[in-house]
Amino acid sequence: MSEHHPPLRSYGRLKSRPIKPRQAALVEQRLPELRIPAGAVEPAALMPNARETWLEIGFGGGEHMAAQAGRHPDVLVLGAEPFTNGVASAVRHIDEQGLSNVRLHDGDVRELIARLPAASLARVFILFPDPWPKARHHKRRLVQPETVAELARVLKPGGRLRFASDWADYVDWALARIGEDSSFAWQADRADDWRVPPADHVTTRYEEKRLGDCAPVFLDFVRA
Repeated sequence: MSEHHPPLRSYGRLKSRPIKPRQAALVEQRLPELRIPAGAVEPAALMPNARETWLEIGFGGGEHMAAQAGRHPDVLVLGAEPFTNGVASAVRHIDEQGLSNVRLHDGDVRELIARLPAASLARVFILFPDPWPKARHHKRRLVQPETVAELARVLKPGGRLRFASDWADYVDWALARIGEDSSFAWQADRADDWRVPPADHVTTRYEEKRLGDCAPVFLDFVRA
């Protein structure tokens, strides 16, 4: 019998600066009710009247996730982020904006995806994930064939996947691996389709830092 090994972590540190006491208290109060329950995830049980269910993978500080949830109150927005400070920031955004259509997974998104039913999501966002720029670390990148296959499983036909990065090598990597899966069709017809932020995009703090080696690139795919 082969020994089972968990997947390599696709993210780095889990915490940076200490969380301020007031924010820590808010997290302690709100996160238990915002956290996606353990076990099989049934979106209809989390928000019975939701028109659709969306997932943001690695929501960072939660700005994009909260803004999308605010714009689409009839959509259930799931967010996954292992970084403690990011989760605390997201909880604050959710609380301040009075959002009732966001649920959080404070851990590895692959564990959450495995618990989602097939064809349960209408949109997935992967915005500026950890690029793991060194070649020896590429195996830690989130976008791998097995992850792409799982996203194809949980996305509905016609569902949309958006990947964005400001690292040229990761853009090429993602385009190759997602493009290799026949379940996805890239929607670009001209250069502006990947160079210009989509009309519904919300700029994040990380994006504004411009830490990569190229201007932000946006790849939109549709689930066949």
